Amino acid sequence: MSLWAFSCTMDRTYHFRFTSSMLAHERRLWTDGFERVAGLDEAGRGCLAGPVVAAAVILPAEVEIGAIRDSKSISEERRLDARQIVEDKAVAAAIARCSPAEIDDRNILQAALKAMRRAASDCEPPPDFVLVDGNQWDRDLVEAPWPHETVVKGDAKSQSIAAASILAKTERDALMRRLHEEHPEYGWDSNVGYPTQQHYDALSEHGATPYHRQSFTLFRD
Repeated sequence: MSLWAFSCTMDRTYHFRFTSSMLAHERRLWTDGFERVAGLDEAGRGCLAGPVVAAAVILPAEVEIGAIRDSKSISEERRLDARQIVEDKAVAAAIARCSPAEIDDRNILQAALKAMRRAASDCEPPPDFVLVDGNQWDRDLVEAPWPHETVVKGDAKSQSIAAASILAKTERDALMRRLHEEHPEYGWDSNVGYPTQQHYDALSEHGATPYHRQSFTLFRD
């Protein structure tokens, strides 16, 4: 199959390609007349401690940014570099969170969706369509009035969602490392709140902090 593409090398990261699969969802929506397509993703759903953090990113039309890939598939150094690129080039971007108390009150799925709605609502200019990582979304005419599409494993299929995953993960990792200074025994500087043996051992020895999610299984038998 012949691929027609051209690239711009004014900075080695940016490539204008009309054949990129990472832009397939966005390109279809642009063709349909949507101008500000936001990618939404979250970080921290599986953690024992800390908030769930979400991001929304609207990128310029038809611009492929080679550094942007699923945040879980690249190193921390590359994620931080990619975050700077996203912040420099995004039409709009916003980050929001739901606290451990909100997670306990709502459940983790609803809290993650709430954080994504908050992030999209904070974008300026606002989105006119949202691409949501995963397979669930609750459209609300007040909190989430935008037309939407869910994309399973969207952070590996959509550049906008991948950009949001990078912002959400880097923001949350930095937050957990700051919280580590208050509670160093839990190893949040390395596990960032995820369930590791060190984390479970510290819970058994020291108990839970106000940052832990009480609705999660914090102690092993």
